[in-house]
Amino acid sequence: MNIRPNRLIHTYNYILYLIINMNKNFIHPVLTTAFTLCVGISLPFLFGNARFDSQQDSVRNDVSHLTASPTVPQEISFAGQTIRFDRYDYRERMDRELLSFTYMHSTTMLSIKRANRYFPIIEPILKECGIPDDFKYLAVIESGLNHLAKSPAGAAGMWQFMQSTGRQYGLEVNQNIDERYHVEKATRAACRYLHDSYERYGNWLSVAAAYNAGQARISSQLQKQMATHAADLWLVEETSRYMFRLLAAKAVLSDPRRYGFILRSDQLYPSIACTTDTVTSGIADLASYAKRKGITYAQLKDFNPWLRSTFLQNRSGRTYVLKLPTREGMYYDPRATKPHDLNWVTR
Repeated sequence: MNIRPNRLIHTYNYILYLIINMNKNFIHPVLTTAFTLCVGISLPFLFGNARFDSQQDSVRNDVSHLTASPTVPQEISFAGQTIRFDRYDYRERMDRELLSFTYMHSTTMLSIKRANRYFPIIEPILKECGIPDDFKYLAVIESGLNHLAKSPAGAAGMWQFMQSTGRQYGLEVNQNIDERYHVEKATRAACRYLHDSYERYGNWLSVAAAYNAGQARISSQLQKQMATHAADLWLVEETSRYMFRLLAAKAVLSDPRRYGFILRSDQLYPSIACTTDTVTSGIADLASYAKRKGITYAQLKDFNPWLRSTFLQNRSGRTYVLKLPTREGMYYDPRATKPHDLNWVTR
């Protein structure tokens, strides 16, 4: 915008003259208009790193909004380890992921809203299993905390287990039951995987890399490249970005307002109250079962996405616990929503 300081002063003086000479009945709307105009004129001077120089040519702005680059922190603590960003490659990799989180607006906003519902479930399980709390952000970068997520490669659930890995870590996976979609069970399975990886590497960032690329690949590359930590490896782009994406997820979700995400408490997703039904036999028709319980088939599947068919086959007599949302839970009052983390909201 090509606005000189003297023109700015003249504009303010003109507005003041209008206010003084206007009929009192019109003062309020004029004040409102004046304030809006002043803010609009002043914005180019309030934002940006450079000081205004009337001797320089002004920069033309062809867009109607401002875009700023988030600041890369000097360091970040993850799982008890401090990662500094003074080295060029660490700094620029972190910068890329911060930009991604900051400007993928809808994805990041949804992750913050869902975190209010799922972090209270995930955090106690991580603590019980001896896994650092920061690994809750791994579920953020894996699935955006979407409990129904499925990748083109076949990874499923909030923790994005492949079928073989899910079975290896104790999840039932078949055409009728897929516990990769069971939030609590899949979280415990992820904890077992993370614990095994830490036993091998002794470094939590390397553990994160192994979650993405597999333990065998990370171990092989550490040996071949004679490196100590996975963050120093030359890896495929996805895995190389993965570790810093995890760090960026923590940075943004720990302080969303710093990165431009403004939410109120009533905009977060609350935990939904449920009752449970324990069954040790099969259910021939889940739609009929749901109707008897006073909910829809769709609601039954949403709260129990590990049920992969229209019936529950249970020839072995295993025990399954089904979640049934209460009416009070489903018809919640957003104004009563309490933030799990006060840093997520403005009020």
